[in-house]
Amino acid sequence: MTPTAAKNRPVIDYFFSVLSDWAYMGGERFENLARRYGAQINYKPMKLAELYANTGGIVLQKRSKQRQDYRVVELERWRDHLGMPITLHPRYYPTNDTLAACVIIAASKTKADAGRLTNLIHRAVWVEEQDVANESTLERIVSALHLDAKNLIKAARDPRIEEELNRNTQEAAERGVFGSPFYFFDSEVLWGQDRLDFLEAALDRHSQKRHG
Repeated sequence: MTPTAAKNRPVIDYFFSVLSDWAYMGGERFENLARRYGAQINYKPMKLAELYANTGGIVLQKRSKQRQDYRVVELERWRDHLGMPITLHPRYYPTNDTLAACVIIAASKTKADAGRLTNLIHRAVWVEEQDVANESTLERIVSALHLDAKNLIKAARDPRIEEELNRNTQEAAERGVFGSPFYFFDSEVLWGQDRLDFLEAALDRHSQKRHG
């Protein structure tokens, strides 16, 4: 990519939770969309429970039965619509997602494929029923990408990485994020994987301006 092309490359800020069912549902489609338009993704995992505490959200386990039941209906609809497997009540949900989020941040600072790593972590939670709070689970996921798992996890345990995770969470609240996933592109602010069509339209407009 030439310097000029790199300068004009679309950039998407992607705020998400490692434990987000909807981020899992949209993950691969989002990656493919960004790839088609040559967009750079800034991966910004965040602490969703803390975000909820600052923005009036309610963690799933404390929502009313009606809301919890309807969430399952929607997941089933999207599962069937997209043809994506999902375990509606995974064994290790919720779990402590701090280390997994920090692994993604550490990976994004290298040439590692942070998008694929993120999707594998989401799949581990929502399909394979693995505990991503467990270091051995993360080692298996990272190793599947042919990366040095022990060194990456060691880097993820650097206090500065968790500080970045905390900054992501604070930045999210300041920019109007209140759930997962959230996408920022140009003037567009989009919540939820069901808004990816609108993100595609914005990327298409941007592409037409670049090549018009």
